[in-house]
Amino acid sequence: MNFYTIGVYGSTQEQYFTKLTDAKIDLFCDIRQRRGVRGKKYSFVNSKRLQQSLNDLDIKYMHIKDLAPTKEIRDKQKYDDLETKTLKRDRDTLGNKFIFEYKKCIIDSFCFDDLMQYFKDKDYQNIVFFCVEEKAKACHRSLVASKIEQFYQQEIKDL
Repeated sequence: MNFYTIGVYGSTQEQYFTKLTDAKIDLFCDIRQRRGVRGKKYSFVNSKRLQQSLNDLDIKYMHIKDLAPTKEIRDKQKYDDLETKTLKRDRDTLGNKFIFEYKKCIIDSFCFDDLMQYFKDKDYQNIVFFCVEEKAKACHRSLVASKIEQFYQQEIKDL
């Protein structure tokens, strides 16, 4: 199995779906809490439109809400961004409070063994984890990727 992460900010609709098809993605894992994006520019990743586009490309869609940060955890990052006067779209890394809470409340309680077994049972070859931030290190998907790399010896690339 090959694993990837992808964000949407900074990509056009065409660029975004080209990345997925070039990587031969066969399973798209949406790990957002809320599956919508405000504004017209990125509306193609709003849940219904996204799922339709993926279906047209013969890419299976899976929403893994249990890997999404809760509002309380997201608020820790929001507060950190306010303190550092950093816009969400300009963030390069996650704050320590967010990382600590996300690992403690989400990563540590999520059953990755079951997820990995599911991927294997379904014979998925190219799997991508999605959230909106352009830079993986500025998003919780990097923490998911780190867990998989560390415990399953799987290299994860960012698209």
